[in-house]
Amino acid sequence: MLRLFGRWAMLFWLMAAALLLPSTAAVADDGYDLWLRYRRLPQAALDQVRPTVAAIHWSDSDDVRVQTAAAELNRATAQILGDTPSSTATVPRSVVLGTPGGSPAIARLRLDLRGLGDEGYLIRSTTVDGQPVTVVAGNTGAGVLYGTFALIQQIQLGRPITGITIRSAPKLKLRVLNHWDNLDGVVERGYAGQSLWDWWTLPAFKDPRYTDYARANASLGINGTVLNNVNAKAESLTAPYIAKAAALADVFRPYGIRVYLSARFTAPMELGGLKTADPLDPQVAAWWRAKADEIWRAIPDFGGFLVKANSEGQPGPRDYKRTHADGANMLAAAVRPHGGIVMWRAFVYAETDPEDRAKQAYTEFKPLDGRFADNVIVQVKNGPIDFQPREPFHPLFGAMPRTALMPELQITKEYLGFNTHLVYLGPLFAEALRADTGRGRSVGQVVAGERLSGLAGVANIGQSRTWTGSIFDQANWYAFGRLAWDPAADPDAIARDWVGETFGTDPRLVGPVTAMMAGSREAAVDYMAPLGLAHLMGTGHHYGPAPWISDLARPEWNPVYYHRANRAGIGFDRTRTGSNAVAQYAPDIARRLANPATTPEPLLLWFHHLPWDYRMQSGRTLWAEMVAHYDRGVAYVADLRRQWAALAPLVDPDRHAQTAALLQIQEADARWWRDASIAYWSSINGLPLPPGAVPPEHDLAWYKARQVPFAPGNPK
Repeated sequence: MLRLFGRWAMLFWLMAAALLLPSTAAVADDGYDLWLRYRRLPQAALDQVRPTVAAIHWSDSDDVRVQTAAAELNRATAQILGDTPSSTATVPRSVVLGTPGGSPAIARLRLDLRGLGDEGYLIRSTTVDGQPVTVVAGNTGAGVLYGTFALIQQIQLGRPITGITIRSAPKLKLRVLNHWDNLDGVVERGYAGQSLWDWWTLPAFKDPRYTDYARANASLGINGTVLNNVNAKAESLTAPYIAKAAALADVFRPYGIRVYLSARFTAPMELGGLKTADPLDPQVAAWWRAKADEIWRAIPDFGGFLVKANSEGQPGPRDYKRTHADGANMLAAAVRPHGGIVMWRAFVYAETDPEDRAKQAYTEFKPLDGRFADNVIVQVKNGPIDFQPREPFHPLFGAMPRTALMPELQITKEYLGFNTHLVYLGPLFAEALRADTGRGRSVGQVVAGERLSGLAGVANIGQSRTWTGSIFDQANWYAFGRLAWDPAADPDAIARDWVGETFGTDPRLVGPVTAMMAGSREAAVDYMAPLGLAHLMGTGHHYGPAPWISDLARPEWNPVYYHRANRAGIGFDRTRTGSNAVAQYAPDIARRLANPATTPEPLLLWFHHLPWDYRMQSGRTLWAEMVAHYDRGVAYVADLRRQWAALAPLVDPDRHAQTAALLQIQEADARWWRDASIAYWSSINGLPLPPGAVPPEHDLAWYKARQVPFAPGNPK
């Protein structure tokens, strides 16, 4: 034992090991453990994790995050390494956790922690008193916590920890989950059961799942959570619900997670009895200042507010002929004394731009560049419409250089088959973050360069034992966290790590499953919305195809508004001859998108209305190319089923069976999408199917008559 540590650290380790060693009784694997599935490694992998972890020491006894890190490492190593006797080739090694300011041992090592900020970490092999140690250090307890989870991942994946040096710091400051959870327990666009938050029993009862949720987020570096729906209720800001939020904050604090609340703009009227919510009214500003003071008294590290305003019926400053900046800045002044921020959503979906819905956010927000307070960050969806299977990047990225912008990604698959379709979103997220906004600057680089930077993800987490409604949807939560830490990370590498942590390190499993995931999003685009088509789903519930809907009250509610198919062609003309939405992009990007020949084919029909016989790069006509994409998507899902079935001997029965059943649903849905879409397009263009193409199983009337009653995630 190292002389520089007390016996109490070793005692903690022994007690934790005794409590946390896995039972010999067989336990069904239902997916609850997520990627924190601490199972004993196979012997071959154990031999790679050298030396084994003999003891864990920390000195930052006042920092609860360091204490949390030590407890998590104890838990992980006890279960992963088990009680395997050390071989002669295995040298006992200690892990030392801490910060220079809280640990004399760390301070004496004089580690170079420059550039790591408040949340970065260093993992390094070194020696202390002549004995080998692995050091996890950071400038704060948050860095130690994230570094400890990174070390655990190395051990989980059977990677050697001798000679290790890993330096990492987040590229984005705010890495936040948005929960669209209502106070009655219903999750809007949620497909994993009721809300994780049991508002009825809070604050008295703190479900142990809250801690496991915090552990999962901390393991990814996620440092914030918005507890309630952006379609907010004013009651969320009342004293009883502030107390409930405070109880959750107490659970999350040891894991470095701040809580935020979605704020309803008219709360001063609904709760305070004011006659107006005008942001320039002094009484309104005073009400919000008092409310902020009340919240921070209950939650000293409260993060601030998320606001959806003047969108889909939500109230906002435009109701009073004020700008979004007026509304955001009034709230920003209220939270500023506490170090709080305001996340102001740019999703403005109202009947104010009849020409092209895709232009609306740019039209309203671009003129406000430079007018937002420095503790406001404008939250912009990755694309200009609404989380479609594929969209171009939002033109606001790169267009507001004097405003902090925060991309909003959707983890829950509202338009991608809910929890029943295996669609790995890592490639979608990476595509959005890597998109060139002009002059070679990606979306990720644009937002990372701001003083206040962040990434938001709309979560799909509920009371399901799998947390997300399916095993593979867990990977999308995981991918969001990893890309929020580093927007330039490789989604395939992320998928490989997730598979190794979730299913085990057997290469016979890791390689095939990673490959299955890699092409799954493109397959979904193929069978749902190929070549830049969008918004073709059933309205309201957003499940299944309905490109024929045309009778809803507002034009932009109807799928026909987006595809504009007629006998002459298909697609939305967003060039100068149409809505001219291309002009919202940087000039070099706009020039490329204005010409069908230089528009990337995956976005072709987003920007152009083209004849059915337009010649594609493949040499096929547009019509033949569309049918080929539909067929390719269906074939990919059928192949997913075959591959997964072949992997049955390598996956535990429960998780294999659940995924197999969902893949069966997905294949049927993919064929539904393919056949219904082809039947409809054929009715429009009057063209025969390309040679060799299989006709739809039913006629168009059959598909139009099909209903999806009581679909989840669609509260009434």
